[in-house]
Amino acid sequence: MPYDNRAINIEEVLHLQREKFSSRLGFLLISAGCAIGLGNVWRFPYITGQYGGAAFVLIYLFFLVVLGLPIMVMEFSVGRASQKSAALSFHVLEPKGTKWHWYSYGAMAGNYLLMMFYTTVCGWMIIYFFKMAAGEFSGKNPEEVGAVFNAMLAQPVLMTICMITVVLIGFGVCSMGLKNGVERITKVMMSCLLVVILCLVVRSVTLPGASEGLRFYLMPDFSKISEQGTGTVIYAAMGQAFFTLSLGIGAMAIFGSYIGRDRSLTGESINITLLDTFVALMSGLVIFPACSAFQVDPGQGPGLVFITLPNIFNAMPGGRLWGSLFFIFLTFAAFSTIIAVFENIVSFAMDLWHWPRKKAVLFNIAAIILLSMPCVLGFNLWSDFAPFGAGSTIQDLEDFIISNNLLPIGSLIYLLFCTSRYGWGWKNFLAEADQGDGIKFPAWTRCYVSYILPLIVLVIFLQGYNEKFQLLNKLSALFH
Repeated sequence: MPYDNRAINIEEVLHLQREKFSSRLGFLLISAGCAIGLGNVWRFPYITGQYGGAAFVLIYLFFLVVLGLPIMVMEFSVGRASQKSAALSFHVLEPKGTKWHWYSYGAMAGNYLLMMFYTTVCGWMIIYFFKMAAGEFSGKNPEEVGAVFNAMLAQPVLMTICMITVVLIGFGVCSMGLKNGVERITKVMMSCLLVVILCLVVRSVTLPGASEGLRFYLMPDFSKISEQGTGTVIYAAMGQAFFTLSLGIGAMAIFGSYIGRDRSLTGESINITLLDTFVALMSGLVIFPACSAFQVDPGQGPGLVFITLPNIFNAMPGGRLWGSLFFIFLTFAAFSTIIAVFENIVSFAMDLWHWPRKKAVLFNIAAIILLSMPCVLGFNLWSDFAPFGAGSTIQDLEDFIISNNLLPIGSLIYLLFCTSRYGWGWKNFLAEADQGDGIKFPAWTRCYVSYILPLIVLVIFLQGYNEKFQLLNKLSALFH
């Protein structure tokens, strides 16, 4: 069936019953909110600190454009053309007799897996906000601040209550509908997030002694790359650029199904990527000057947020206020992703079983709470289960399945589906992506996105396994 006829049939059958955003701004903020998460404000600063500061940031921005942007356009295109979530989008667009729709199970699993630990981590942010606002960290030394985090992990009841609170708030927003709930609440939350982070940036860059941190973050020193190893830094930048947008599990495709065809998808994807990058870069402007002002190493790893920064706020004038604002900012960043992914999860049930929104919400509240419990218990009652050796947790296993498997494999499938003649095909993809006003997808990149980009994603996938299991070292040992 020709593409145009297929598009018309989809429009005729599905358009009337498909919810739509009330504004372009709503689409941009919600899609950006899905991309903006803890990876921007938790992982990005410490990985930048580890791999050389400004020089790493430049490499990261390059890969964000050449890796993340094309795949985002493809996810949006599949969503808008099919007018369905990832649960059914491949069914609608795939050539008759092909099996692309098999990946719909992987995409749905990816959304559920992400929420199985993200809800718990968001709960941590809420706990830390209240601890900071109550002054619990005041007067504590670094060891005592670290003990607060470990004590929190040892309390399954507290973490369960906060996780359930996160689930109820997130699905409560989704239950109000796309326009009145998800779009309206996310607009307010994203606006507050941007205001809070700008306030934090102003406070941080005006601290005495902040200049050294600004220099590290804003003035590229490429000698720092050679110190870490050029290949290591490039892979780290590729990985951060790839994972920050959470592509490959159809989390973006759903929002493509909610928008009209008046704007081109490449232009919209650029706007969303810019907003996502803005938040990541602003997070660095909060953390690096503050670390410099109080002589703290910004490359200390995941403990940066929960152990290092509370120590910095302790030493900062008005630190209780600024620390509370920071954890409010982190909570908003986490909720922006949670609400977006919950909307995706709700749409699976609505698309597959034609359930009304309220029934889909109630079912998934119970499902997500149940599925999130292993992560909560993995830090305490089930801490003996160490899937990757001593010190690893159930959360590490869940994160590995999605980050090192479903995201790269899913991105590879979207790439092949949109470029191969055995899938949806290049012409159909390009026609959908370019509909409407705005920047068009560059047709001259066909060779790159068809052959080179899939190879890069494959390298990221294989290197992820190598990093986790040190496969190359084990192979080398076998031959010596």
